[in-house]
Amino acid sequence: MKRILLSLSAAMLLFQACAQSSETKVSKAPEQPKVPTSFTLSDFLKENENLDAAVESVFASLDDTAIVAQLIMPAVGRLGQEKSTIDQHIKDRVIGGVLMLNGTKEGFTSWITDFEKQNKAYGNLPFLYSADAEPSLVNRKIMGSAVVKKANEMKSIDEVRNCAQTISKDLNAIGINYNFSPVVDMSPNATVGFRSFGAVPANIIPWSGAFIEETQKQGIIATAKHFPGHGLVSGDTHKALQVIDGELKEIQNYPPLIAQGVLSIMVAHIAVQNNNKYNTNGLPSTCSKAIVTDLLKKEMGFKGLIVTDAMNMGGVVAVPEAAYKAVAAGCDIVLMPLDAKKAHSEILAHYHHDAVFKAQVDAAAKKIIRMKIAMGLMTN
Repeated sequence: MKRILLSLSAAMLLFQACAQSSETKVSKAPEQPKVPTSFTLSDFLKENENLDAAVESVFASLDDTAIVAQLIMPAVGRLGQEKSTIDQHIKDRVIGGVLMLNGTKEGFTSWITDFEKQNKAYGNLPFLYSADAEPSLVNRKIMGSAVVKKANEMKSIDEVRNCAQTISKDLNAIGINYNFSPVVDMSPNATVGFRSFGAVPANIIPWSGAFIEETQKQGIIATAKHFPGHGLVSGDTHKALQVIDGELKEIQNYPPLIAQGVLSIMVAHIAVQNNNKYNTNGLPSTCSKAIVTDLLKKEMGFKGLIVTDAMNMGGVVAVPEAAYKAVAAGCDIVLMPLDAKKAHSEILAHYHHDAVFKAQVDAAAKKIIRMKIAMGLMTN
């Protein structure tokens, strides 16, 4: 009997030891990849062997799920997803950033702090946090932000610079590091006209350039939009696909800003017809290789981040496998897909079965990782 009790006691001790070991394994959080060298946002477009090596090191630490996740950016806030949905996406490791859409300065600050705590716990890469913080929209997109003039009401380039500094100060305080601004479209379109510096057409390039320069000086990505041009179409891409008929008259706005070093360009849900070179064959530009890869990347030489306009807009929602098509066209970030997890699965499925597409996704993920490292998000 004594021998049986000793055996039971030994078994119990063994069971407790195993249980403790198991608990240790479960509770140990995976570590986020880190890089040993500090970089700045200005390093992103430069040749830099140390930055190249850091990107490759971080990329090599990711599995396929995490690689594809870098390309997906849903929105949170009014007109976006509930915070609980974003929390689940973080746990599922299917997103690489979040658009802060319609909320308060305090609320967004709190959410970003919590999202990054979760990313650290799950071993995810830190996120890019974006906002439509255009001068004409920021005060209703981020309630509690400093009041600024609308873009079409500004009278001087100094006002533009001061505005960019004011907006960037708020964004940095919140934790937003990616501004979908400025609008570089011409002014005739009612939907985007008041959001552009185009009240005087000659001001569009220098004033947009000043806004970009001041924004990126503050460590925030600036975005020229809406490529290839939304100002000379009559309709609203939020409601339906719009069309450029013939010549692309607004693409002239982009080469000077690319040469200056704008880090991001947003592509619009606008089709192109009656243009032999850039016809999109009924698809929005976001899903057209002719526009994104051939024109923007190859002809214009743009090497920054290419983000789609919101993928829940009327101009693209009817396109089957729109997320996959946008990435295949050359976009790096799929913004506001109707279902982020479905978009991730859609891209991942093609990633596993199409070597050319896989290389494209890998290149996009590396660009996003490079941006995150250049921003200092992963420095030891």
